[in-house]
Amino acid sequence: MLFYALAVVAIALVAGLFGFFGMAGMSASIAQILIGLFLAVFVLSLLAGVLRR
Repeated sequence: MLFYALAVVAIALVAGLFGFFGMAGMSASIAQILIGLFLAVFVLSLLAGVLRR
């Protein structure tokens, strides 16, 4: 699950680079969504790891 979280953050960073440097206006909103999704998956991964112990 951590692999998927890292994959999503990589995609979000690339989309953010396109959006924040003006290459594509839509990319900034996509980056915000993906970063939010990454944070949610990251928190779930942390909780799952803590609860397994």
